[in-house]
Amino acid sequence: MAESPSLRSRRAHWLLRLLLVACLPLLCGTSEAEQIRDIADFAGIRTNNLVGYGLVVGLDGTGDQTTQSPFTEQGLTNMLSQLGVTLPSGANMQMRNIAAVIVTADLPPLSRPGQKIDVVVSSIGNAKSLRGGTLLMTPLKGADGDVYAMAQGNLLVGGAGASANGSSVQINQLAGGRISRGAVVEQTVPLNLGMQNGVLELQLREPDPATAQRVVFAINSEMRNTVASAVDGGLVQIQGPFSANERVNFMARIDSIEVLPMQARPKVILDSRTGSVVLNGSVKLFRAAVAHGDLSVTIDTTNTISQPGALSGGQTAGTANSDISIQTQARSLRVLEGSADLMDVVKGLNALGATPQDLMVILQALKAAGSLRAELEII
Repeated sequence: MAESPSLRSRRAHWLLRLLLVACLPLLCGTSEAEQIRDIADFAGIRTNNLVGYGLVVGLDGTGDQTTQSPFTEQGLTNMLSQLGVTLPSGANMQMRNIAAVIVTADLPPLSRPGQKIDVVVSSIGNAKSLRGGTLLMTPLKGADGDVYAMAQGNLLVGGAGASANGSSVQINQLAGGRISRGAVVEQTVPLNLGMQNGVLELQLREPDPATAQRVVFAINSEMRNTVASAVDGGLVQIQGPFSANERVNFMARIDSIEVLPMQARPKVILDSRTGSVVLNGSVKLFRAAVAHGDLSVTIDTTNTISQPGALSGGQTAGTANSDISIQTQARSLRVLEGSADLMDVVKGLNALGATPQDLMVILQALKAAGSLRAELEII
């Protein structure tokens, strides 16, 4: 029985798609494929920030000084009044075992009431240490002002310190701590997938038109239907089912699809505060000649005293003699061979024998000369 022209056309169309999928890794380099869940997120499934004001008690004399942190005393007064304790008017509370803190937490997506999340506790007064303290029940609010979790528990402070007779030593930071699973979720954040007529939105974490095109092609090939389309380089719309159960299965299937993303743009990050230099694997270096010399200025000052004779009537005078010297360390031109491999680029830069601060200047000069093909970002 002969095949109809339309059937032959559809079969040729799917054979062409399978051939493109098989050849895509060869056409795009040796990068490894990633699942869509690693490069994109569905709109509406997001983390929410929570914040609250609370009190930490049980400190060993390292809490706030109420004379300099009046909000600590005010917070304690309000808490005691809620517990049925009324303080006399004008009472002067000298407390060193309590500290005012700000509590922060991240509410994961799809969290349900009763689940527990981690919280971070940070001092806002002049407490010396939160070590050994206990956070009292603290409501954590979202951006809309509603309470989404309640935090309470014993703090874990990673630092340590000691002081005696005016001397002190400290390791790490003592004004902040963490409570693992220290907050209980009280209400659920409504899930808004941004669906209109069953359309799901997939947002790329690193917007790129070519990657968006590959995501669309991979989804349509997996579903064997045109269900995905790119709105722009960072947003892909997918026609999904209306049933909640089918939609969950559909989203799970989308997340597991593998895509070969575009190679990251070449970038060099320079940290001017610490002198750190970070290069990604896409950095390319063309052939260049570099000479970098060191200049050092030394000023040596010697103080001398002129003492007059016993009966001369003169006065003792002090003079300062300064010896200034300038030294330069000459360096010859060194040729940097061009390379597209990151290890070769690093070896070539290390061959200059420059410090990280010097290397930052050299990289900027190479960029200006056109030998370094990368974006420079200074933080």
